[in-house]
Amino acid sequence: METIRKPLSMSTTAGARPSRIAERLLADRHSLPLSIALHLAPGALIVAVYLLVAEPLVKSLGYPPFLGWAVAMLLALVPFELGLLLWLGRRRNGGFSLRGVVHYLDEPIPRRKLVALVIPLIFWFLAVSSLLTPMDNFIYRSLFRWVPFEGAGGGVTDVLAGYPHSVMLTALAVCIPLTGLSFPVVEELYFRGFLMARLSRLGRWAPVVSTVLFSLYHLWTPWVFLSRVIFFLPGPWFAWRKQDLRVSIGMHAGTTFVLQTFGTVALLLNLVP
Repeated sequence: METIRKPLSMSTTAGARPSRIAERLLADRHSLPLSIALHLAPGALIVAVYLLVAEPLVKSLGYPPFLGWAVAMLLALVPFELGLLLWLGRRRNGGFSLRGVVHYLDEPIPRRKLVALVIPLIFWFLAVSSLLTPMDNFIYRSLFRWVPFEGAGGGVTDVLAGYPHSVMLTALAVCIPLTGLSFPVVEELYFRGFLMARLSRLGRWAPVVSTVLFSLYHLWTPWVFLSRVIFFLPGPWFAWRKQDLRVSIGMHAGTTFVLQTFGTVALLLNLVP
């Protein structure tokens, strides 16, 4: 397994306190309480930005609240997760490099084998998440009807219902490069490359704990927690086992890109009501 390099000595130009924070975050291992906090904090921030800024904004513009989550992630997920990684990279390396911050970047798996591994993982994600949707709906109806997010518990077509076709199409198309591609890549860099790599004391349980905490991070869809652990676990597990972050990036971003793109195309061709 990978031996995580110890951080280089870091500049103190920004003051002693930021340096101590960076050293703690760049340590070979994180304590479980620290890891839990780093997993859940961006989720809480995303929900707060959605409720206070993104949802009112998109509704005032005549777009469905579904688009508000993309806006909230753009305003909260990217600055918190990617911003933190870049800041730590600068503290460690003197520039905006992720070396020593994000692990599993050495690409040990040959490209053909990587593709042969990622494609079945995408099919697993799509098939299992679809099969478990009735369970998600049951959990929502039983426990989470009180969640204050408009359109919670419904599918994308339910969330978009009642809006003009052009508005629905624009909302979905805008999300392709965001929730369909960019945000999943950032999440994998942060949750797997940065946080999971620092759960090494847990051994083979590291990808399991990483997946559980990642599922809890999705505070906006708590009813999907159990199914997300099931359909998502193989990606982190193989990334940890193979020491190659491209596995989980390929599964995660590959699946969301396929879903977002096919959903948009289906709406464009009037294949969905």
